[in-house]
Amino acid sequence: MSVHYTLNLRVFWPLVTGLCTALVCLYHVLRGRGDDRAEPPEGADGGFPLLKVAVLLLLGYILLRCRHAVRQRFLPGSPRLGRHSTFSPRHFREPSLGILLESYYEHEVRLSPHVLGHSKAHVSRIVGELVRAGRARGSPGPIPGGALALAFRGDFIQVGSAYEQHKIRRPDGFDVLVPLRLPPLVALEPRSLGAEPALAPAFHGCFVCALKAPPGASGGHWLRDCKPFADGFCVDVLGRRHLSATMVLRWFQSHLQRSLATVRYSLEGRCRVSLTPGGLEQPPTLHILPCRTDYGCCRLSMAVRLIPAVHLGDGVFLVAPPPPPSPVGPLSELPGGLRTDALWGVNTARQEQKLLSWLQERAPPGACYLKCLQLLKALRDLGARGLDPAAATQWGRILSSYMLKTVLLAVLLREGAPVQGWDEAHLGERLEELVQFLRDCLLRRHTLFHCVLGPGGAAAEVGPLPKVLREAAPVDLLAAFDRHARELAAARLLSTWRRLPQLLRVYGGPRYLARCPPPRSQRTQGFPEDEP
Repeated sequence: MSVHYTLNLRVFWPLVTGLCTALVCLYHVLRGRGDDRAEPPEGADGGFPLLKVAVLLLLGYILLRCRHAVRQRFLPGSPRLGRHSTFSPRHFREPSLGILLESYYEHEVRLSPHVLGHSKAHVSRIVGELVRAGRARGSPGPIPGGALALAFRGDFIQVGSAYEQHKIRRPDGFDVLVPLRLPPLVALEPRSLGAEPALAPAFHGCFVCALKAPPGASGGHWLRDCKPFADGFCVDVLGRRHLSATMVLRWFQSHLQRSLATVRYSLEGRCRVSLTPGGLEQPPTLHILPCRTDYGCCRLSMAVRLIPAVHLGDGVFLVAPPPPPSPVGPLSELPGGLRTDALWGVNTARQEQKLLSWLQERAPPGACYLKCLQLLKALRDLGARGLDPAAATQWGRILSSYMLKTVLLAVLLREGAPVQGWDEAHLGERLEELVQFLRDCLLRRHTLFHCVLGPGGAAAEVGPLPKVLREAAPVDLLAAFDRHARELAAARLLSTWRRLPQLLRVYGGPRYLARCPPPRSQRTQGFPEDEP
């Protein structure tokens, strides 16, 4: 994948014309200063080379612009073709959409492997130094060291679209799990909330972790010995001590700040770093800015979300705080004595990466399913244009990148041959299939389940899972959104798909094309109320 850098011909040709004119003028000035140069014969045209070069460049520019205008006028499916044209729009629908999709993908969606590789390597070096410094510092806060201290394990796990080969546009955002090491006297007993009927659907993907004595420890002595850890990082839920995601996140942010102060001086020559706390609803974000003395080829400002994680086994982690759409509300919203500060999310990125690799091994050469996922994300971004901030936020939460990836996996695995017919020649058809399946899920014609949780999880076929995940109830990812929001999103999705050729002509293509604003009638202040 690559960011495709195109030539801005609108600037290039006038710039070349001016440069050549300046060189010719400089040549004539230097020639005129020569003492031994004779005056040109009377009637000779000394300005002919300059005029010739300027005319040739101007003709080249005009020809290129005319060529582009002709292609736009007679492109199959273009609105400039008359209503009574001999060429039927339906006849040219797929070729036109394929051409526009390829152009938009090349100019707006693709990432450069060179730039992405440099960015990932840079992030890996910076985060590695920060995590090693955090491990060496020990544990600050309520338990300043010893056998009951919470600490960094010393490694980090890179997750997200940048490491699954379907990130789009710019490699400027990354997610990194930072595993934590629990004290030896502390063991966890995780439990899924997916089977709790009294809880809202938004909480069904969450977990709680009760403390328990490790094998061989006596109950009375263990409770007394681990009391400092329980007081510093746990809350009472139904009479038992549970590991608090809120307290762990607060400790994690404080420990990162201290660790960053340790390594900041050693990083000054390579980059500038800062840490933005995420409060109790978001993990902290490490901002990496290029140094002024850095003359590397990939000078990008990057934001890295550092997510505290507790390892359950087999590459599965509990993370704090729970990812969206799990809301963080007052304690009274949770029945049964549960508390929001005791809720953890689950991260199964390792299993999902294995599943994508397994699909890639079975796919024929040139399969375009990851490309379709990238274009589906781009379609979501196009659909957000013109929305007010509140509606755009809701649109992004419903059609999150994880939701779209789950749609792709569900479509690939719902038949016996998962990746047949996904070659480049059928790119438009496969993208339309994904859009239709997503629309059906939003309208509850299909149920979009988590691809790992539950006995029917597809990722169980490519690797072992902890028992708590195998026995968890299936989680409907769209159940957290009410019917009205889902129907509006489905209508907006279908409207965006139907207007996709026009949107791609406006916002895609070469960089020198004019960026025309959408018509006033399309600048909506929310989702459309009815399906177009």
